Amino acid sequence: MWYFCALLKGAIFNRKWGVSRSMDSINDVLNAAKQYCREHTSEATYQYYISDIKAVSFENSNTITLEIRNAFILSIVSDRYATTLKDAFKSVLGFDVDLKFVTPKEGGDEEGKEKKPKLDEKSLPSGRYDFTFENFIKGPSNQFAYAAAQAVAANPSGAYNPLFIYGPSGLGKTHLLNAIQVEIKKNHPDFNIVYVDCEMFTNEIITAVKTATTEQFRDKYRKADVLLIDDIQFLAGKESTQEEFFHTFNTLHNDGRQIVIASDRPAKEIKSLEERLRTRFEWGLLVDVAPPDFETRLAIIKNKAALLGMELPDKISAYIAENVTANVRQIEGTINKIMALKDLLGSDTDEETVTRAIQDMIKRSNEYIPTPEAILEYISKYYGLEESVIRGQQRIRDAVTARQIAMYLIRSMTNLSLDDIGKQFDNRDHSTVLYSIKQVETKMKKNSSFAETVKEIKTNINSKR
Repeated sequence: MWYFCALLKGAIFNRKWGVSRSMDSINDVLNAAKQYCREHTSEATYQYYISDIKAVSFENSNTITLEIRNAFILSIVSDRYATTLKDAFKSVLGFDVDLKFVTPKEGGDEEGKEKKPKLDEKSLPSGRYDFTFENFIKGPSNQFAYAAAQAVAANPSGAYNPLFIYGPSGLGKTHLLNAIQVEIKKNHPDFNIVYVDCEMFTNEIITAVKTATTEQFRDKYRKADVLLIDDIQFLAGKESTQEEFFHTFNTLHNDGRQIVIASDRPAKEIKSLEERLRTRFEWGLLVDVAPPDFETRLAIIKNKAALLGMELPDKISAYIAENVTANVRQIEGTINKIMALKDLLGSDTDEETVTRAIQDMIKRSNEYIPTPEAILEYISKYYGLEESVIRGQQRIRDAVTARQIAMYLIRSMTNLSLDDIGKQFDNRDHSTVLYSIKQVETKMKKNSSFAETVKEIKTNINSKR
């Protein structure tokens, strides 16, 4: 160990004379220290706060200067993880060191570094400019999607085209789409980037048809260098929109332009989506995001609290992470509510305050919401009918009864609109769905046996959570 330390100090001395290998010795120590941190912290903490720390210098025998990617992360590292880092360096070097943290602007020697143009937010398309890769919390549930998004941002129109990101609402898909556009615009300020959600795309088509501006609409989308489209699942059942998007997709893909798509489900599970579109969505790379695990939730909580200038005790952070589990939006909503209670009512950040803040969230996150597919699957088994029969137009008595009960339960047990329910049943209109629901409600009032049957079906569906 003494020999290694002497070698390291000698290398540092040589750094003053421009010997490039000096940084190698410092980085060897840093990499060993990082490995120590990885073994003594959670994976989420390591990935977000420690993994990309850089070594700047090792001066005065025991002062190590480390570069942290931005001021926000620096404040957290210095407050919470400086002791862990000191222990890590002591484990590697055999003696105590002092740590100095700097951001890239403070890091000193910027000579030779490629300077990227400053991002002009006015030059960006619509979206959230605060959603960047830097403030995206990584964990096992989203690591693959994060890596894929970074790869696309670094090399648009490369290997992953299209990139299709899917997963339930509130888990970070929109964040990743915005991070991609921000990063590409930094590196390629001349790129024409179009960011849009499916609803806006549909509305623009309708407007273009009404105002005879179809060519302008097509120019906007088909001349994009990068197209990012969110909530693509809302293409389902919209034939004219699907037709337009099909040709837009083909034009962009054939020209080697990057396409990034987000959805709440895989392409194969989007009902009433044309097969030609489904297959094209699967041409590139499909990645999913899942609900965050405990460690990732904890990192998100600490990050959000720090952004609001609020320090949460570890016990309180853990309590929130244990009880608010559904998605990132609920976690952020909880922190916002705690902050509001603190600011408006002067409440301390104690367990009682947190319990008040999250009681609604706990209820919601524990509430089971079955999918239409799960409801139909059980009803088909209950009545001994094929799902296609229940979804279809057959008028045999059992099929009609099963179909009406299915519509009623989907309406009462999910958040689907009447129109969306109709799409599950051969694209029936909302008035037909409403009529079926009313029929079930009337029959339940008049026939106790029928009411018990519906209740039994609902109970059994809930038991499958």
